[in-house]
Amino acid sequence: MDLDVFVSAHRAEWDRLDALIRRQRRLTGAEADELVLLYQRTATHLSLIQSSAPDPQLTGRLSQLVARARGAVTGTRRASWRDVTRFLAHGFPAAVYRSRHWWVPTALLSTVIAALLGWWIGTHPEVQSAIAAPSELRELTRPGGEYETYYSSHPAASFAAQVWTNNAQAAAMCLVLGVFLGLPVIWILFQNMLNLSIGIGLMSSAGRLDTFLGLILPHGLLELTAVFVAAGTGLRLGWTLIDPGPRPRRTALAEEGRAALGMAIGLALILFISGAIEGFVTPSGLPTWARISIGIAAELAFLAYVYVLGGRAVRAGETGDVDEAERSATLPTAA
Repeated sequence: MDLDVFVSAHRAEWDRLDALIRRQRRLTGAEADELVLLYQRTATHLSLIQSSAPDPQLTGRLSQLVARARGAVTGTRRASWRDVTRFLAHGFPAAVYRSRHWWVPTALLSTVIAALLGWWIGTHPEVQSAIAAPSELRELTRPGGEYETYYSSHPAASFAAQVWTNNAQAAAMCLVLGVFLGLPVIWILFQNMLNLSIGIGLMSSAGRLDTFLGLILPHGLLELTAVFVAAGTGLRLGWTLIDPGPRPRRTALAEEGRAALGMAIGLALILFISGAIEGFVTPSGLPTWARISIGIAAELAFLAYVYVLGGRAVRAGETGDVDEAERSATLPTAA
């Protein structure tokens, strides 16, 4: 490509596009059509220059022009309550539903590992002694010990906020760090399961496993499900880097990454609910069966939300990604 000849041939079109973008008054119908046509042509010109005769100065100018033109064509869009409603009713449950083949096996495998580790810790005194001194273990597991008073050690509201913040950070880290082939996600998930298994093992060795489960199940069912969803999605994002499927790797990562970002927001809301249960229900004076029933009800409600609303949204074509108009423009490659 002769760059000078190309610029001379199309400079007038670029200048006209720039003039239409800068125009203060409302465009007529004909001018709006012209703006769209020139935007498409200029995007094509930019693509050709980038692939055939890259020139930093000209590429920068046309990139800015295309970006401004795209903004003029699509308009400035502000988030509204309608967007929030659509996200909660369609986008978020669809994203969780689509990743179920990752987070459901993650949940099952993690639960089995936690149970086995808990059994190993509970049946091997030498392992328990490596965790803490006998006096410290008795203080942890005795009636009224630290495992029981932990949930009422702070005011309910501040405790719930602290729990929510910690869990939301862990979920966000699983989602974000999944791009590193999923390895940090596995470590974060293992740390969570190890902490759970230590509690199971120590309390079972003291003959108080029922008390421990009565404390952990009300909030733990929903909380752990949210962590499993985040971990499974992070692992899926890592696998996309290895095997993007029929999509270009960059496109696949962008699509899955945007869906993961939306899931981080949705999971923060779910973890807020589990944090509220942990702060107000778990340490309450309700009977154990009532507290566990609340936890089971919250878990079943979330699963129904994902499989009913999410499944319906996916079958209708929802992917959990942002609207097509809000994605980065894909430049044409043919004149």
